[in-house]
Amino acid sequence: MSADLQSTRWRVLTLLGFAELLGMSLWFSASAVTPQLRSIWGLSAVEAGWLTTSVQFGFVCGTAVAAILNLADIVPAGRLFSGSALLGALANASILAVPGFSGALVLRFLTGFFLAGVYPPAMKMTATWFRSDRGLAIGVIVGALTVGKATPYLVRAIPHVGLRPVVLTSSVGALIAAVLVAATYRDGPYPFAARPFSWNQVGDVVRVREWRLATSSYLGHMFELYAFWTWIPSFLAASVAAGERFRAPRLISLLAFTTIAIGGIGSVWGGLFADKRGRERLVSISLFMSGSCCLLSGFLFGGPIWVLGALSMTWGFFVIADSAQFSTLVTESVPAHTVGTALTVQTSLGFLLTMLPMQLVPLIAQWVGWRWGFAILALGPLAGIAAIRRLAALRGSLPRRATDLSLSAEP
Repeated sequence: MSADLQSTRWRVLTLLGFAELLGMSLWFSASAVTPQLRSIWGLSAVEAGWLTTSVQFGFVCGTAVAAILNLADIVPAGRLFSGSALLGALANASILAVPGFSGALVLRFLTGFFLAGVYPPAMKMTATWFRSDRGLAIGVIVGALTVGKATPYLVRAIPHVGLRPVVLTSSVGALIAAVLVAATYRDGPYPFAARPFSWNQVGDVVRVREWRLATSSYLGHMFELYAFWTWIPSFLAASVAAGERFRAPRLISLLAFTTIAIGGIGSVWGGLFADKRGRERLVSISLFMSGSCCLLSGFLFGGPIWVLGALSMTWGFFVIADSAQFSTLVTESVPAHTVGTALTVQTSLGFLLTMLPMQLVPLIAQWVGWRWGFAILALGPLAGIAAIRRLAALRGSLPRRATDLSLSAEP
């Protein structure tokens, strides 16, 4: 590889990482101001949870529509990214104009729908520049989107900042991302052949045992991930209140930002580790650590904020560190002509599953309190570890299938 190409690809990765950070800040923009929205509209905890769950559902629908219509093959990835980020910014900002909860749900759904054109195209654009070091490159993109999702909590932590600045900051960020990619991005030297989506291929994919095991482990990961990201601010606030210590909403928002954003470092570390030591080993370590944090959270609830803060940041580091590797495992497992279908089905199943624990956690918190609200999430890592160990044993006994695509479908 020439020195010029080597230098250019890292500049492009920096550009795409920054654009991804700005674009994905839309995801939790309403979640970060949930207390204000609950007060304005008189929402229950379950209704508040739907403000984020509807984003998940919109994302699932968006990925399905994009796949069925083959938008990734018809529309250049850079244009798809820019147009989607622009529409997502408009949908997000419009929440400030709706009179109530029902309208907000529709707009949050649309936000998630358009984000389906922001995240997956960024993976494809990155891969056109990276054949070697792809695990690291994908880890950087996942890290950037993780920090982006945490950004609204950082804005919320600024003194005297209320609902409107948090929402508008995310929309302006997405708008900048759209302009940045539209004006400066071009594909790299490793373009991919079109792989149209076909439901006829789903059966072929599901029959591959390696795909089933990789996807099963991915589902365990997703069972935990978004419920943790969504409800960690409420958990931290309840813990501070239970300990009868000072109540500082801005401090809680800052800690929530740090907890989610530190996953950006975890994603980069995960990419480096997986490239050198193996994807299955990285997944096993990450799931074990995050699952342990699920259980420890109940025992440390109500304790010193610095202790719970250390736990939450450790959890935030490992909960996303393995995310970029699940779909890479899938691309190494299925025939090349079914890779697009395999990734699409995996992503859709994962984001559909997130809706269940996101609704269960606040219900459990209402019944038994926030101390044990997260304990049920440990079921995800437990199931994920069992599946990834079986996959590691299977892959160790089979010749490795070669593919030319290594894209990440999540988080």
